Amino acid sequence: MITSAMYEPAQVVERHEPGAFIPCHPEPRAQDPNLFQIILGARHSLIDNWIADYYRSGLDSFRVLRRQIVFVNSPEHIKYVLVTRHDNFERKSPQMRRALEALLGDGLFISDGDIWKKRRPLVADIVHKRRVPEFGATMEDAALALAKDWAALADDTEIELTSEMAQLTAMIIARAVFGKGLSRSSAEQVITGFTAYQRATDSFNLGYFLGWDDGWSSSGGSGKRQAIVMVHEVIDSVINAHLAGEGDAGSMVDLLIRRNQRSAGSELDLTALRNEAATIFMAGHETTATTLTWAWYLLANAPWVTERVHAEIKAACGARPPALADLPQLPWCRAVIQETLRLYPPVPLLPRQALAADRIGHIEVEKSALVMIAPWLLHRSADLWDKPNNFLPERFLEGKKINPFAYIPFAVGPRICPGMNFGQDEAALCLAILAQQFEVIPRPGYRVSPVCRLTLRPDGGLPATVKRRSDPPAHN
Repeated sequence: MITSAMYEPAQVVERHEPGAFIPCHPEPRAQDPNLFQIILGARHSLIDNWIADYYRSGLDSFRVLRRQIVFVNSPEHIKYVLVTRHDNFERKSPQMRRALEALLGDGLFISDGDIWKKRRPLVADIVHKRRVPEFGATMEDAALALAKDWAALADDTEIELTSEMAQLTAMIIARAVFGKGLSRSSAEQVITGFTAYQRATDSFNLGYFLGWDDGWSSSGGSGKRQAIVMVHEVIDSVINAHLAGEGDAGSMVDLLIRRNQRSAGSELDLTALRNEAATIFMAGHETTATTLTWAWYLLANAPWVTERVHAEIKAACGARPPALADLPQLPWCRAVIQETLRLYPPVPLLPRQALAADRIGHIEVEKSALVMIAPWLLHRSADLWDKPNNFLPERFLEGKKINPFAYIPFAVGPRICPGMNFGQDEAALCLAILAQQFEVIPRPGYRVSPVCRLTLRPDGGLPATVKRRSDPPAHN
């Protein structure tokens, strides 16, 4: 535990102005942190130690101990790293690989080289956007089931939104991936386990900065090992049930197995299949859950946006619950999710390791250097975005042009998240279904603070109550 005597987190800023909301974010540091502050800051939150100069597009290079760090925060150079020279910068940083390998093995998110090249087409095909409509009913049913639970709550019952959204998205991804429902207790076990895993993970990896190109393995102690057991126990049980014939034909794992069997000599073994299923499951539920949690926080503080959301849901759906097919008529719901992803990208840092020496702009890059791309900073760069710290969903409405290399919540290039369309549609649909029926009210006076160890969450969660709206929809 990092105490205030050892490290002082950045002050969190949040402001309300007439017709405007500047949501919570750490105030930029006045000066560059020293080595001690860098190490402790990384272990507290990966978004906490940036100075104001980094909230603008640009390039920089500096050293931490024996390692070169290259900071890349301009669209043209991001394109160079993630697209033009993708082969040289495809490898995730040792910090990220070591932090996640115990949980995900060699799953697609942290693999590279031949393993990544072999598995990416298999996974990308089963989560392709053309397949999203097949899972519309799963998303709708899960969101409506949560709405039913919320409607049964006694007045003023407090819930914790991060957990509620994680359970919702775990139910959806379990059904989509494995073709099998997940019990509430199992969902809670995964959520509790992953929360504990993040808390126990060392996000700095001293060995890498001392000169070991692959960093040091990360044990994390008994707490981390127990967290892994909690997550793997649930995932293994649903995979085993599927392999035993209890899953549905057409689920993602079913498609993965069938495509794997047709892969002409490059089949994945059972461990590899488990790792990929676990990666899809963990990425699919965690990132969408945090996005929805932040979206509720933003809407609760911007009633003028909430009014537009409610108006378009009523115009598109009338008294019936929204469905996946309605999303083209719900641009404000989608824009809220896109703006949430800009302000609070679930993975706010995209670190890469240079396989060979290179040159980015005017900077000579050493072999094995850490190349840091930070959506957290890119999305808030004052020279790339108008009012970058304001919540303005309208910037994503029809006709507005967004530079694809200035907005990268799912990365960009060959390693763009294959589940991007699934996740965005899932988040927009769940938001519409629940917003139609409920007002979500964060606990009065509660100070929300973003913190990142692996993913970007509200520190300590987000307690709230839900209030039934006065004109709830009719149910079929």
